[in-house]
Amino acid sequence: MTQLTDIAVTTIRGEETTFGEIADGRLALVVNVASRCGLSPQYEQLEELQKMYGERGFTVIGFPSNQFLQELSTEDAVADYCSTTWGVTFPMTEKVKLNGRHAHPLYKELTGTPDVAGKSGRITWNFEKFLVSPGGEVKRFSPQVKPDAPEVIDAIEAWLPVDAG
Repeated sequence: MTQLTDIAVTTIRGEETTFGEIADGRLALVVNVASRCGLSPQYEQLEELQKMYGERGFTVIGFPSNQFLQELSTEDAVADYCSTTWGVTFPMTEKVKLNGRHAHPLYKELTGTPDVAGKSGRITWNFEKFLVSPGGEVKRFSPQVKPDAPEVIDAIEAWLPVDAG
């Protein structure tokens, strides 16, 4: 298995980096996002998680994708939409493919993780979530599971350091 931290990633502003540099040793919730999707209100909950847990070593990382034909045409349009409509402050990448031969290498690795129903494989829709620990452990949540659902919060809490505050 490829080391997830070594996988090359390009930010939404075009900077070359790696998944490890974006995650920066934090627990990361990787989400394939799409601006024109009916699930886009999940952006609000994702930003709330970022604010609630960011100081404890957590980050959301958004991976815009037009795989389901619901993303805006340019990275600038996506960045503008996310910041002005939802107040997004978490890191975002350039638009990526999620499935198929040209899928982003990170998604090629993550999709091998089964969800709670034991299903692994292709991304089925926008807003599928992968919680990735700094050690490379992965938990998968379906698009319909909201970011603030108890099972997501419980997994975040279980993998974050205890809050000393």
